[in-house]
Amino acid sequence: MKLEGAGAIVTGGASGLGRAVAGMLAESGAKVVVFDRNADAASKAAAEIGGIAVAGDVTSEQDADRAVDAAVETAGDIRILVNCAGIGTAGRVVGREGPQPLGEFENVIRVNLIGTFNMLRVAAARMSVQEPLDDNERGIIVNTASVAAFDGQIGQAAYSASKGGIVSMALPIARELARFGVRVNTIAPGIFLTPLLQGMPEEIQQSLGASIPYPSRLGKPEEFASLVRFAIENPYLNGEVIRLDGAIRMAPK
Repeated sequence: MKLEGAGAIVTGGASGLGRAVAGMLAESGAKVVVFDRNADAASKAAAEIGGIAVAGDVTSEQDADRAVDAAVETAGDIRILVNCAGIGTAGRVVGREGPQPLGEFENVIRVNLIGTFNMLRVAAARMSVQEPLDDNERGIIVNTASVAAFDGQIGQAAYSASKGGIVSMALPIARELARFGVRVNTIAPGIFLTPLLQGMPEEIQQSLGASIPYPSRLGKPEEFASLVRFAIENPYLNGEVIRLDGAIRMAPK
């Protein structure tokens, strides 16, 4: 998939990994819709990269439609969707006050897993009826999972379940959408230097970085964006889940 002139949506595109992806796509010539629930941050990010801001919730059917419509109106098509929006609320299954409130678990699943699927289904439907490009390709979807899908820590039951669901969706959806020429890939990042970690004390950041085999540091958002670009541009990469984590395997806690 060529990036130049392609219509693209990045969910969670106003900050962190999503912001790095949005910037990379814009620099590569794509016409980017920054989709984020924080309207002010989305507008600021879009202005910085020359994109379009759409404020909304990834779990909303109407908001997903609006984001895809914005991409089509801006670029004439929607060729790329990168799902980066997500939350990481932690909580023990059985804590000091009893069982974890069911609503907490449901909220994480809804935002991370259902939100990803919601955006994917709407974008894929629009991609499926577009004119094909080289090799009959019509679109590419890149989802964001986490290493927690494979070695989740104590307190990450909901988060791991949500990211594990994203991992498990990759192959069956890639198989289904193959007849349309739409590819689906998933990246499972490790510990990255996002705004959440940047707010932690330097010693904690260094301790986390030291736990990573090589390179022994936190991942850089631009390194995540680089892998997204590879997943988009390599036409033979499909139905795959790639860990990007410096070979870390998370400890129980």
